[in-house]
Amino acid sequence: MGIIAIASNHAGVDLKAQLKDHLTGLGHEVLDLGPESTASVDYPDYADAMAATIRGGRAGRGVLICGSGIGISIAANRHAGIRCALVTSPEHAALARQHNDANAIAFGQRLTDPLKAEYYLSVFLQTPFEGGRHQRRVEKIEC
Repeated sequence: MGIIAIASNHAGVDLKAQLKDHLTGLGHEVLDLGPESTASVDYPDYADAMAATIRGGRAGRGVLICGSGIGISIAANRHAGIRCALVTSPEHAALARQHNDANAIAFGQRLTDPLKAEYYLSVFLQTPFEGGRHQRRVEKIEC
């Protein structure tokens, strides 16, 4: 099991705590990048921290949460080497790994049932990248 970085903004703190517990229960080491409270913060700062953690080799995967999941995933994907998928189904979670070699997953706390988020995260972590024809496509999206 590798290290997984997790971060959110103020609108994702509750789901972040639940997913952190879920990951720990699965035997993963979790690096919590914050925040710890619901005081207003800017999601790009936390997406940047997660991206830096993966790019720097301190974590192999990342989990991001904001209110919708949209803003924080967009912010993460600005970084070279980060492929963050906003996931709303187990199929999205599997395909993000199989076809896109996603190394981060995003959720919207306001839009995602917490138990479903746990399941989608498990699917994401258990699904391997297929490589093959998908490898050249992933290479084309690298900055």
